Amino acid sequence: MRFGMFPLYSVAMTMQTLSTLHHCVYNLNYHLVLVTEYRRRCMTGPMLDRLEAICRSTAAKWGCEVLEFNGEADHVHLLLALTPKVLPSVFVNNLKTVTSRLLRKEFADHLKRYYWSKPVFWSRSYCILTVGGAPLSVLKQYIEQQERPE
Repeated sequence: MRFGMFPLYSVAMTMQTLSTLHHCVYNLNYHLVLVTEYRRRCMTGPMLDRLEAICRSTAAKWGCEVLEFNGEADHVHLLLALTPKVLPSVFVNNLKTVTSRLLRKEFADHLKRYYWSKPVFWSRSYCILTVGGAPLSVLKQYIEQQERPE
């Protein structure tokens, strides 16, 4: 069957939650991995709890959402839903700055053992991947299975 000059195609698609802005419909999910400076195993359970709260708050201020969060003593995984208005690199740099500043302030005594008086927490590098190849449920399961420190 044809509609005007374009053929009509029936495509079976899996159900996907789409978000909207004024002139677009989108679903932009990213898997972000942040590593501590020198890969030091300095994060504790309470630090990860506080880090998750800071990440969720910061993402909300940017109009974004943290879908899943977990980590180990030397790195964290975040599953993020961003909007087309947000440049991932700018968001990640802001997130790293905010979390580093607040964690170094709130857990200063603990972090002194790992970084002395240096104003560092995160490595300069990070890994950010678009999510789409693997189902979100698989990524969520992977992030949930990280070995969280006590």
